Amino acid sequence: MEIRGPLELPAQREDIELTTVDGLTLVGELALPQDAAPVATLVTLHPLPTAGGFMDSHILRKAAARLPALADLAVLRFNTRGTTSPRGTSDGAFDGGTAEQFDVAAAMDFVRERALPRPWLVGWSFGTELALKYGRDHEIAGIILLSPPLHRATADEVAAWADTDYPVIVLVPELDDYLRPPEAKERFAAIPHAQVIGVDGAKHLWVGETHTRRVLTEVVAAVNAAALPLPTQWPPTPGN
Repeated sequence: MEIRGPLELPAQREDIELTTVDGLTLVGELALPQDAAPVATLVTLHPLPTAGGFMDSHILRKAAARLPALADLAVLRFNTRGTTSPRGTSDGAFDGGTAEQFDVAAAMDFVRERALPRPWLVGWSFGTELALKYGRDHEIAGIILLSPPLHRATADEVAAWADTDYPVIVLVPELDDYLRPPEAKERFAAIPHAQVIGVDGAKHLWVGETHTRRVLTEVVAAVNAAALPLPTQWPPTPGN
């Protein structure tokens, strides 16, 4: 069976709730490898909820559907405050990226409580702003930024990552609506160790199986390169 689209591979999946310091309950899901301990954890931060972003935004949903089985990764997804998905609605209201710092903190508290290993923040669009603004406040392995618009994260907040040893992986679509590779390289130059990867032909939403596979491959390359190349068939067979 070809791995593409909404295909969901075997995993342990659990509906979870996160509690913020300001008393909100956020809904989410934790996906774990079915028959092995995870080697690392993806804490995913979804696109802008006022523009339709939520924990089921397709790249994040496909990461949870595939990577526990293909790369032995734990994948945590959740709706930030005021966001609705089929899983449910998180308490509170969208706060433009300010009070959402408490949502990121609640996710990282959950990671510690469950002793999930090597947490990476994986932000997409609005989620990249949360990763850049608040990721340094937590014990993480690194950050992966998909389609960063750099609307809310200030130049100082970006530059602050230069003083850390955390890997900063930035995937920038060639045809992005907000920030394209040449400008991204300029704006992330403040972080000498940032890896800015331009993706030919891609747009902000990473539509299409080709771009989905590229994103997931780059994520796994950063987090568990031993799992590459990712199989394209399930169950895996040699050479695919």
